[in-house]
Amino acid sequence: MSFVRAVKLRVPAGAARPGPAIGQSLGPLGINMAEFCKKFNEESESQGYEKDTPLSVNLNALSDRTFTFEIMSPSTSYLIKKASGVEKGPNSPSPEISNAAGFITPEAVFEIAKVKQKDSMRWHLPLESIAKSVVGTAKSMGIHVRESASTND
Repeated sequence: MSFVRAVKLRVPAGAARPGPAIGQSLGPLGINMAEFCKKFNEESESQGYEKDTPLSVNLNALSDRTFTFEIMSPSTSYLIKKASGVEKGPNSPSPEISNAAGFITPEAVFEIAKVKQKDSMRWHLPLESIAKSVVGTAKSMGIHVRESASTND
């Protein structure tokens, strides 16, 4: 039982099913797609993610056709869009507040940072550093951070 290959997937929480998206990645490795989907759905639901939330998965395929996987948190941009109520980012984000695509509060930024800090690659980073990264991602999406999410400031 030796390591064969690592695969990164983006799979909706609680809604993984054998199909072309997963099959093209797992099929050549000989991994049973139905077994992966069953285990992934159980694990994502036990971690408390809402159904259909896009999650990143790092899967390690082994030579005896078994696998291990780690579920990562949703992308920062997904969490920002959800917190700000924006469905789609603007075509050309503007640094000016008057042309903002949306707004989020500092509290929402720290909640997103807490979710991201749970990932295995970020556990050692201070929450403030992760929050600054979230703010940078939000700015690049045209979403600004301010105390009140209302638009009358």
